[in-house]
Amino acid sequence: MSRLSVIIITYNEEENIKHCLESVQWSDEIVIIDSFSSDKTVEIAREFTPKVFQNDWTNFSQQKNLALGKATSEWVLNIDADERVTPELKEEILTVLNSQPQSFNGYYIARRNHYLGKWIRHCGWYPDYKLRLFRRGKGKFNERTVHESVLVEGRKGYLKSCLHHYSYKNLSDHLNKINKFTSLAAEEMFKNGKRGRVFDLIFRPHIKFIKMYLIKRGYLDGTYGLIVSIIGSFYVFMKYLKLWQFSKERID
Repeated sequence: MSRLSVIIITYNEEENIKHCLESVQWSDEIVIIDSFSSDKTVEIAREFTPKVFQNDWTNFSQQKNLALGKATSEWVLNIDADERVTPELKEEILTVLNSQPQSFNGYYIARRNHYLGKWIRHCGWYPDYKLRLFRRGKGKFNERTVHESVLVEGRKGYLKSCLHHYSYKNLSDHLNKINKFTSLAAEEMFKNGKRGRVFDLIFRPHIKFIKMYLIKRGYLDGTYGLIVSIIGSFYVFMKYLKLWQFSKERID
């Protein structure tokens, strides 16, 4: 059977990292790149693996590529500290590692996103496929400031089981992350030549809400679906508002 390395990047994840690592301690190797956490993240992580390295924060892609470079197994599973591998997903991954011949170089895994204690089944939040399992040497993370992904050569397949994702502790945490990620997204759009327009501020948030709440049937998730759709719309508004601000400040 092929070996598996799990790679994780962390910063102040003491509330999440233990549960995350417990869900993957069956793997052959765990590699963690920590950005000098000020809490107990590193202390907890070292209870599970000796391969805990610290590196000053650069961006998501570079930190993950650094972790990838320190992995030694044939296959790599990339997960975040706020994610959990279920027993069903573990068994499916082991089946892939044990199969011969191996037809794919990478696999997409669905995420079951939990929000304020509820699994959000609609709004475009499920199945939320991400390419997370791949053959080392055939994949590398693209150079993006935010919303990075791994690019894999060759054929890709889909697994049936899910990752469980607990991305926001509460509404305040969600809003703080929106502030952080909209700044990164706006900065990247500006670097790629995009500029802020009034059209984007007026129409794109409305389009996002309609897509999440109506087209993606967020209304079936009740109040939670309404909240997720409104905040999704707010995310888009803030992203383009910050792009407009960058455009005004740096061009003027």
